[in-house]
Amino acid sequence: MSEEQNTSPSRKRPTTDEFRAFVASGWAPRSTEVTPRAEVADHAARRREAVSAAFPGERLVVPAGGLKVRSNDCDYVFRPHSAFAHLTGLGSDREPDAVLVLEPRASADGEGSDGHEAVLYFRPLAERDTEEFFGDSRYGEFWVGARPTLADIESELGLTARHIDEFGEAVGKDAGEVTIRVVRDADAEVATRVDKARAAAAGSAESAEAETRVDRQREADEQLAAFLSTLRFVKDEWEVEQMRDAVAGTHQGFDAVIADLPEAVRRGRGERWVEGVFGLHARHHGNGVGYDSICASGDHANTLHWIKNTGDVKDGDLLLLDAGVEVDSLFTADITRTLPVSGTFSDAQRRIYDAVYAAQEAGIAACRPGNKFSDVHAAAIRVIAEHLHEWGLLPEGVDVEGTLDADHGQYHRRWMVHGTSHHLGIDVHDCALATREEYSDAELRPGMVITVEPGLYFKADDELVPSELRGNGVRIEDDVLITEDGCENLSAAMPRSSAEVEQWITGIWADRA
Repeated sequence: MSEEQNTSPSRKRPTTDEFRAFVASGWAPRSTEVTPRAEVADHAARRREAVSAAFPGERLVVPAGGLKVRSNDCDYVFRPHSAFAHLTGLGSDREPDAVLVLEPRASADGEGSDGHEAVLYFRPLAERDTEEFFGDSRYGEFWVGARPTLADIESELGLTARHIDEFGEAVGKDAGEVTIRVVRDADAEVATRVDKARAAAAGSAESAEAETRVDRQREADEQLAAFLSTLRFVKDEWEVEQMRDAVAGTHQGFDAVIADLPEAVRRGRGERWVEGVFGLHARHHGNGVGYDSICASGDHANTLHWIKNTGDVKDGDLLLLDAGVEVDSLFTADITRTLPVSGTFSDAQRRIYDAVYAAQEAGIAACRPGNKFSDVHAAAIRVIAEHLHEWGLLPEGVDVEGTLDADHGQYHRRWMVHGTSHHLGIDVHDCALATREEYSDAELRPGMVITVEPGLYFKADDELVPSELRGNGVRIEDDVLITEDGCENLSAAMPRSSAEVEQWITGIWADRA
């Protein structure tokens, strides 16, 4: 990592006119070609149209978010806010500090609004005779590479592009006459700027009245954020293809992990080795991992969000790998397979695995339009409860119906804590701002993508289960697209049954031998 200029008092950056002229001279002309229109541009435009229709006549502010310092001289890799990425089509690490504004257009007769103009405010490529070009370690071309021009963005995304320096004046224009909403959690500085513009337009007021006004404005902002979140429930055809790509990359990553399982065992601290192998393939195939990978071997599999990945991988253990590739558009897979490290399940491990597999089969069968989202969990958890009852693990006198009773049962949750499904897309837990009525209680519709991921977790110190089951945790997770007449398991090419998983492992090892 190069040392940032002007951080040391003993060094002074040359600032003479002669030096600046020297730096600015002697470069080959830049290409006059602009970035071609992106495939996603038309899809993003349709999403913006839906937002426009929901908030007629209002100015809508959707920031990308800013860079965050990691350690003095460098920033974390940038990821734009999900709503910004969804409405612009920009993914990967594109355009920190940018702000999308949907600016209301007046109708021809001046009596109402006529949709919105999409304007992207961002920091474009600086000329070579500017200080930014050579001396700005956060944005300068010498330091972080060339940025797109205004013309590039307009060509690529099919919207209006303006310099970020124009945003401050534009966002507060006519603030007293136009309702302004902002996605607050995307960028605190932008939210503060919008708040100041709204306060200035409102003028002086009694404290109680001002507080009421601020509360109403915050509520309006929350309504916008919630709408943008739920807008992602149903995926268009382009988004579905992104999901397919993410799943395909994830499959490759799992294959690579299986191929290297013997090395993970040999090296010690094998969970880190597994994490690294999958991360390599995720970064190569797409933008990286969609979330911190869970590489849990042995009893660590019974910690649901085990992301420390500090343990050994040992022969005879199960490895629960919960990981997903995030492609450049930011759509991510979320897949779990539980793998016998030695290549073969023990009898006890197979018993647990087959129970979870049966539960997942029931959950996937419930994935069809017209069913409620909650029906998927209900189908899977019933199978889990049936197995626990058959194994004699439920309290005495509690049968399957008794434990499934929401008010007086739920004993099965000792070994299956989490829900079976969540929506998936540009966030690993997509549409998270939806209400319960919009999420759990809502009907499944074609175009939705959800996970189906039951599990059973028997901790090593759980004395309520037979000793041979202890220390084994199993989860199987697939990404499922709701279709017109049922569902499609997008990750069906990745083996799921215990016998298929064993064949998968031995086949990859045979090919590598």
